[in-house]
Amino acid sequence: MNKELIQKYNIPGPRYTSYPTVPFWDKEGISMEHWKDSTVKAFKESNDQEGISLYVHLPFCENLCTFCACHKRITKRHSVEQPYIETVLKEWDLYCDLLIDKPKIREIHLGGGTPTFFSSENLKKLIDGIFKRAEKFEEFELSYEAHPNHTSEDQLQTLYDLGSRRNSFGIQDYDPVVQKAINRIQSFEQIEKIHKLSQKVGYTSISHDLIFGLPFQTEQSIRNTIKNTIELKPDRIAYYSYAHVPWIKGVGQRGFEDSDLPKDKEKRHLYELGKQLFFDAGYVEIGMDHFALPTDSLYKAMESKKLHRNFMGYTAGKTELMIGLGMSSISDSWYAFAQNEKKVEDYTEKVNQGIIPIFRGHLLSENDLIIRKHILNLMCDLETEWNLDLDEDTKTGILERLKEIFDDGLIEISGNKLIVKEKGRMFVRNICMAFDLKLIDNKPETRIFSMTI
Repeated sequence: MNKELIQKYNIPGPRYTSYPTVPFWDKEGISMEHWKDSTVKAFKESNDQEGISLYVHLPFCENLCTFCACHKRITKRHSVEQPYIETVLKEWDLYCDLLIDKPKIREIHLGGGTPTFFSSENLKKLIDGIFKRAEKFEEFELSYEAHPNHTSEDQLQTLYDLGSRRNSFGIQDYDPVVQKAINRIQSFEQIEKIHKLSQKVGYTSISHDLIFGLPFQTEQSIRNTIKNTIELKPDRIAYYSYAHVPWIKGVGQRGFEDSDLPKDKEKRHLYELGKQLFFDAGYVEIGMDHFALPTDSLYKAMESKKLHRNFMGYTAGKTELMIGLGMSSISDSWYAFAQNEKKVEDYTEKVNQGIIPIFRGHLLSENDLIIRKHILNLMCDLETEWNLDLDEDTKTGILERLKEIFDDGLIEISGNKLIVKEKGRMFVRNICMAFDLKLIDNKPETRIFSMTI
């Protein structure tokens, strides 16, 4: 890859799990009335046809990983499990009371934090509690994130029995020097054990999350990490660029010096190397940062143009309504976004008062919805069409901002269609930024996003 292009386009930019992105939500927020109305509207439009999705944030971790930018609570006290689960189920009751008809759930994803911090009994209590007031959509999927050191065969079996066939293990890197720097010590033997236990239980889609750009990573360490990964042959691999945002997360990302991180061309080489090794092993690139075997549902969704992207990342199926439960969770009614209180105490207090615990949100305008669709098309299908009701002035502005990207051979524009070329895949965030009217109209004075490359 041309190093001049990498340097040119390696700028701060969003990852586009939503549009507008969170920093550009309306400063006035969203009223509870508007949030409830948009939720009910999306529910009525989609519950019978496609069901709804739930994202449940389980924030507790026993140890702090210094690469992590997630909302979490570090504790070794497992007495926090039961009251938190009870609060989440109370929040779910608030939504069920609002929706009136019985929700048909297509997808539940347990994120964290560390979902497998919770005991098998409490995980069962959570899922059973959700289905006391809901039913499974015919294409139901339960997935969850897991820490290899904090996942037992009993947890795997319990979640499998509850309907899960897909899980995701946070591997990050196998090199002991890197693991020490990010405070994530886990051996290949432990990861191999939990991976094979998942297969034994019957999981059909196992994902491994890896990160490039971590402190002290080298070409050789990445080769070894990917060699170990391919030896286990997970169905999916997420290969994320490390988002170094210590100005947002403070001490959690200050376990090493900036000088310890691979820079620019060196970091990009780690990605290109990993990508080629995945290809050599039979994986196919999906959207941005993801790879899957042709047998996996994520690949099949891409092939049939049903791939979707939301706050959970890439998913194999779309629902118009995604309700986020738990502290800091973000909900998406397609017409609006809403985020829950970020502190466990504030979240719990609101729920116990019978209040849906949102503290900020954004009601999308008609123009927001059009731009959202364009960005979603680019992130999922690497193409979009101009006949999505863009006014001429907006379209002209986007084309002007895309001119340099077009001249650099990263995109093709033909008739009504824009297509991201193969060499432009790594710059898809930059391409989306040309459509991002909120970013263009509200240039941040300080750095709020990670680098795009």
